Amino acid sequence: MAATRYNSGDLRRQVGSPRAKNRDTKETLCRNVVIYGHCRWEDSGCTFNHDQNKASGSQTDLNSNRRVFNVESPSFTPANQQQSAGKKSTFSSQAASAAPFTPRGVGTSTPTLQQANDSTIFNPAAIREFTPQNYDVGNTISQNGAQHVTQDGGLYSDPFSISSLGQTMPPAGQYNPYANDPNNLAGAGAGLYQPAGFGNGLVHPPNYHLYQPPSELYRPSLQPYQRTTYDFFIPKDRRENLQKKLFHMQQLLPNSGLPNLDRWHSLFPLDTKATRNSTCFGYPSWMYKAQNNKNGRHFALRRIEGYRLTNEKAILNVTKEWKKIINANIVTVHEAFTTEFFGDSSLIFVYDFHPLSETLYDHHFPPNNSHNRLRNTNKIPENVLWSYVCQIANALLAIHNAKLAARCLELSKIIWENNRIRLAACSILDVLHHDSPSRKTIEELQQEDFVKFGRIILALATNTPTLNFNNIDAALATIVPRYSTQLRGVLEWLIKPSAAGETKTVETLLGGITTHLANFANFVMQESDEKEFHLMRELENGRIARLMFKLSVVNERGDSCGVHNWSETGERLLLKLFRDYVFHQVDADGKARLDTNHYLNCLSKLDASSEEQILLTSRDNATVFVVSYRSIRQMLDRAYGELGKESKPSAAGATM
Repeated sequence: MAATRYNSGDLRRQVGSPRAKNRDTKETLCRNVVIYGHCRWEDSGCTFNHDQNKASGSQTDLNSNRRVFNVESPSFTPANQQQSAGKKSTFSSQAASAAPFTPRGVGTSTPTLQQANDSTIFNPAAIREFTPQNYDVGNTISQNGAQHVTQDGGLYSDPFSISSLGQTMPPAGQYNPYANDPNNLAGAGAGLYQPAGFGNGLVHPPNYHLYQPPSELYRPSLQPYQRTTYDFFIPKDRRENLQKKLFHMQQLLPNSGLPNLDRWHSLFPLDTKATRNSTCFGYPSWMYKAQNNKNGRHFALRRIEGYRLTNEKAILNVTKEWKKIINANIVTVHEAFTTEFFGDSSLIFVYDFHPLSETLYDHHFPPNNSHNRLRNTNKIPENVLWSYVCQIANALLAIHNAKLAARCLELSKIIWENNRIRLAACSILDVLHHDSPSRKTIEELQQEDFVKFGRIILALATNTPTLNFNNIDAALATIVPRYSTQLRGVLEWLIKPSAAGETKTVETLLGGITTHLANFANFVMQESDEKEFHLMRELENGRIARLMFKLSVVNERGDSCGVHNWSETGERLLLKLFRDYVFHQVDADGKARLDTNHYLNCLSKLDASSEEQILLTSRDNATVFVVSYRSIRQMLDRAYGELGKESKPSAAGATM
């Protein structure tokens, strides 16, 4: 049934007006009492019942006959408003005994709720914290990544914890931001001088890697005498390589747990694998980068774990004999000492540190992620193999002439850096086997060096990472279709035993590869010329840097030498105008002129004290000077000299 709508006038005539007619007004509760709590016509002749206690069934009748009101209808006022006027509604003290809410657990019976005396009274103080069934907070482990124990003995792991996240991720090697594959670091053998990861977290390289010149394809059309900004500086590849080396030398590993030795601190692990490897020395060995307390230089420390020295003469051999060998293809040995800072008796060898180097094994036999095997499918160019032969022969020549033997010739103990290889584990076996009863003579050890030398080149030529060839003749036969017969002849001479009464020497080897020695020497000299060319350009940049230091010290200086606004007075004012002439020029539209060629040209003429004259104008165009670069240079030297006299002699900057 559709509801009938009334306005305020109709409602007054029907319910509260004296003119309203009703068949049973004595028993019906007045609607004004229901709505407003009182009736304004109660004493003026309203015939309805105004006592709620005597109106039995009246409320039900009124509710059944309730109509919908419009927006102009008066607001509803409860009947007991007058009685409770001025009183505040508060909770009863019995609310403290209200029953708590406990959800029903799965598979368990519904717990019995506490019954209060008055179930209608709300008690917030009696409400406990919500706790699911079959779960006890007290039995859980608060550490991240730990398994939680429930009441019924079950276990569950937090999927967002640190250790759980690490368990779901595939195992990976240490992070290397400079490698093409940052996870491709699981090479066999201990990696010497390899840029190891940066701890457990990922540390990104510095922002200078974003400094990238435009591609040659998008190089603008320039005249023969024109240059771009990048033409004045070192090439990007060499620059990034040098910056990476400096960054790697300053790497630290916080909370590594590595100790500080007597004269060495800031130890940083260089091994690419965390597993022990004792196949080469007979003892587990580890590599660290450390800084010397006396000179601040960085060195590489080779630690032989668990070795106890019995004869001090073994270390004297290192300090006296091996320290004298200075060769471009040998990592220089400085000293050896024993220590117990690692919790055991360890033997430490100190070498030169060559950052960003990797072992010859890791360079030519990187891990194959698809088959999880160490395999190099690319053929090594023959000229690269000949360069290795020439460099190792050069190293053996220096070692054998010193009446020593290299002994430790393995792919994992030779480091590689930009086609330069170095023997990196010399002198270790001399100390470890010093008192061995089966120690061989120097002549016998030198002959073994040639055999190990040949096996290294044969392993690279056959793409075989292992050096234990079962059939040398078959291995030599496989390289014939790929390389020249001369290379095979050299390998046969190195590996196979010599004829009776014949002793192999490095001089004999060098005599048979003279052509390749000449080619390698030519390549080295060309590379040296290129580096010298870039060094000459950087020399000009160094001169300009010194000028900028002097200008920065003089310009904008306040009170100095007893003169107020020292840089604004005298000939120092011309130096400020020269700065504006070089760096603060604008074009016809008033925009800043950014021309690196102009900066370098002006500063180069200032450094050379050119007689060329320039026009210097103040910013308000009220003052104009015509001076030469020679005059400006003399003014700069005099101003800088005044500051030098005022300051201490040690801070005068005499080298500038």
